[in-house]
Amino acid sequence: MPRIRVHCFSVSLDGFGAGPDQGPEDPLGVGGHLLHEWLFDTAYGRAMAGEDDGSTGVDDAWLRRGDAGVGATVMGRNMFGPVRGAWSDESWTGWWGSDPPFHHDVFVLTHHERPSLQMEGGTTFHFVTDGLEPALARAVEAAGGLDVRIGGGAATVRTALARGLVDDLHVVVVPVLLGAGERLWDADGAWPHDYALVEHEASDAVTHYRFARSPNAGAA
Repeated sequence: MPRIRVHCFSVSLDGFGAGPDQGPEDPLGVGGHLLHEWLFDTAYGRAMAGEDDGSTGVDDAWLRRGDAGVGATVMGRNMFGPVRGAWSDESWTGWWGSDPPFHHDVFVLTHHERPSLQMEGGTTFHFVTDGLEPALARAVEAAGGLDVRIGGGAATVRTALARGLVDDLHVVVVPVLLGAGERLWDADGAWPHDYALVEHEASDAVTHYRFARSPNAGAA
């Protein structure tokens, strides 16, 4: 069975997956770039940015695992870009340039219709207006038996966890404090039921935690 996965989701020590005041100049919010410095220190991360060298240890291995076996991605509109409200035009095509790193179908959650957008390298963005579950259903079909990744942002992942839709959750805890922004989990610290820690590993830069949903989740 294809699995719904969240992989390489970075959070600060105080639980934020993005900093405050997200916008074109700060797509991850003020200070949010600090959450992903570990990624671009790896060989795999640098290769995605068209660069050479980088580390090949623990962090590189976890990053590669995040792409392995994934056939489609679902993301929130905030992850796709800073445009809000109705699409006044179709000039915004994402943060990733003409050849985004997905190379498969990506389903973007939005309240406003927009035609699908085909990019270089096999990525096509589809804009889904009827909610998270329909987007996941379309992604599962598009993935053709491979897994589906929920790419973010924090609100989308938080909603998916609360609804029990995520099978595997990989969180990367980065030793920085943002103080404000968008949390992965609620401010009261509540954690969704039926998820357990099944794997963890630390590098010199970050700590990786993988949680799995119980196969009996939701059973009477």
